[in-house]
Amino acid sequence: MTNLVLRNARILGDERPVDVSIVGGAIAGVGAGIDVAMASEELDLGGRWLMPGLWDAHVHFTQWARFRGRIDVSGSTSAADAVARLVSGAAAGPWDGDVVIGRGYQDALWADAQGSSAQGSSAQGADAMTSQTLDVAFPGRAVVIVSHDLHSVWLNDAAAVRFGARSGGVLREAEAFAVEIALDAAASPAEDDVALRAAVAEASARGVVGIRDLEMADNPAVWASRIAHGLDALRVEACIYPDHLAASDARGLRGGDVVHGTRGLITVGGLKVFSDGSLNTLTALTHEPYGRAGGEHSVGHAAHSPEGLRELLAAAHGRGLEVALHAIGDAAVTHALDAFEATRARGTIEHAQLVAERDLPRFAELGIAASVQPQHAIDDRDVTDAIWADRAARAFPYRSLAEAGARLLMGSDAPVAPLDPWGTIAAAVHRSGDDRESWHSEQELSRDAAIAASVRGAVVVGEQADLVAVDLDPLRATAQQLRAMPVALTMVGGRITHRSGI
Repeated sequence: MTNLVLRNARILGDERPVDVSIVGGAIAGVGAGIDVAMASEELDLGGRWLMPGLWDAHVHFTQWARFRGRIDVSGSTSAADAVARLVSGAAAGPWDGDVVIGRGYQDALWADAQGSSAQGSSAQGADAMTSQTLDVAFPGRAVVIVSHDLHSVWLNDAAAVRFGARSGGVLREAEAFAVEIALDAAASPAEDDVALRAAVAEASARGVVGIRDLEMADNPAVWASRIAHGLDALRVEACIYPDHLAASDARGLRGGDVVHGTRGLITVGGLKVFSDGSLNTLTALTHEPYGRAGGEHSVGHAAHSPEGLRELLAAAHGRGLEVALHAIGDAAVTHALDAFEATRARGTIEHAQLVAERDLPRFAELGIAASVQPQHAIDDRDVTDAIWADRAARAFPYRSLAEAGARLLMGSDAPVAPLDPWGTIAAAVHRSGDDRESWHSEQELSRDAAIAASVRGAVVVGEQADLVAVDLDPLRATAQQLRAMPVALTMVGGRITHRSGI
């Protein structure tokens, strides 16, 4: 393994240039003028800032790799606009086959599809988002558009037959997930390999050294195969779903164990469990009914009964697995915390987009981390103001959680948002993605807190050399500069996975 010295580095938070020596994949020395006679390589960082490498705590990696090649209809203002964008995108790209796949629609506020994703869709929505609408635009072809939040799909009857769905139109939650899994299974291995390698390279170029992968797959086995084929630039916590518990049991691995043959890069992550749906699909479980834009004034969707949720958490706890528990609405968060408390399981609440004030201190009391995605606060501000207007002040409550003692982990939920921790950090410290004022700026995080929620370890002797060097000081950069942060060097275990300008 390469022994390396990084010269003239400024450790984040300290202006003084120092040298960092790396031996055997770990940091062996930090100080001025380090002399390492056995070093096989030296790199001069030229005063760049050196910090622990970045982690994305919530990724659907395969979907992210594939989404990047699908037709983007995000930003559509209506069902008709989404179809028009799909037609334009198909004409501009390599979509001459019999299947057309789009991604990124958000229909919660569409005037021609109000409530189409919610339980009890309106007649207006049913008229707008049908199989026939897609058939007219793409005669004789199978068409699927996956929603921005992955919790619904809009497809025609030809696609329903091809991918095993009950019908065309809008499908949500479990039915939507089944279509997405079928889409993944139909992908070409050769195309997949190209997409995956490009996605890994892009992540490394943004300073990413590790991810927690919540893809709906047997992730420990999937990533072991990828490592064997040379896709080894990331550390991965490979989470599993209830459907994969038997396979996990057969391997005899517990949470945190290293997956055999992966050189320590892949570890067994937690059990992913759904508690509710999503905000944009109007299925997040809430204590009070949604507002008028919520269609049927429902309180959303519970994926499990309280008893069923406790059984799943107990099953994970008994296997030494933590739990990554998806809970977006405040009622879902309450039920999730109740289940953690009853079973003594450990893990994370994923998303926590709406939290009752009485539940804020329970995260720290129970030792449950909040795994949050700050870009969602920007992407969903208008939907939140429309359907949770009376509770928007406690939506995406990052500072409130931190001040209540909760440990925060930050991620993207890619492909819902781009796998780019610098964009995530920027969204956490300034909750606006356009010219508007920061949305509920009282929930902004400090730069220190946002960075701490995006890294693991420190630049100190004995830590793994999972490092990133950047051109600007992240503690002083503006939100705009954070989003465009130039990354000069990324290292995983002392191996250089990205290098630019040095």
